[in-house]
Amino acid sequence: MGIFGGAFNPPHVGHLVCAQEAWSQLGLDVVWLVPVGEASHRTLAADPGASVRVALCEEAVDGDPRLEVSRVEVDRDGPSYTSDTLRELSSRGDELILILGADQAASLGGWHKPAEVLALARLAVAAREGVDHDAVLRRLEGLEAADGSGSAADRLDFFDMPRIDVSSSLARERAASGRPIRYLVPERVARAIDQQGLYGATDRAAAR
Repeated sequence: MGIFGGAFNPPHVGHLVCAQEAWSQLGLDVVWLVPVGEASHRTLAADPGASVRVALCEEAVDGDPRLEVSRVEVDRDGPSYTSDTLRELSSRGDELILILGADQAASLGGWHKPAEVLALARLAVAAREGVDHDAVLRRLEGLEAADGSGSAADRLDFFDMPRIDVSSSLARERAASGRPIRYLVPERVARAIDQQGLYGATDRAAAR
């Protein structure tokens, strides 16, 4: 089971390509998008609310049997920590693969209970420009899984994905300025943003 966490504010095509490539290259049964409930380390810009972000993710993956959406962090009170999420999901008995960008993986040592994160899941790391494999491994040197299952290097797999210069902030900015976001986000997501006026969107967001 692939676990792909994030704000998804909103989900965009880069998120889906990343999930797809992890599913394909790592032989996963399914990838779960896990929208953050209460972010522990930052305030989400123009946040329409956790339940809305979950609904947008559900629109994004609709019809794709490889991708699902989990409310595990949204339905849990308090700040969302990856270690808590993995511990809860591990009770199902599935092998967990935590999907991260290389920049996220490089910062794992500063996370809440990073050794427990390593014990609960293998890491699947997507390439990011400016952060190569060796840089990630250097930053994680000395970090060991809490259960003794190995070092970060032992618990980490890299996978490739095409470079896609789309971000949630770009989608929000375009929606707020009345510019179309179709093809930057899934069509159903663009339509939902348009219909609900999310991120200050006008009727140009979906460009129907």
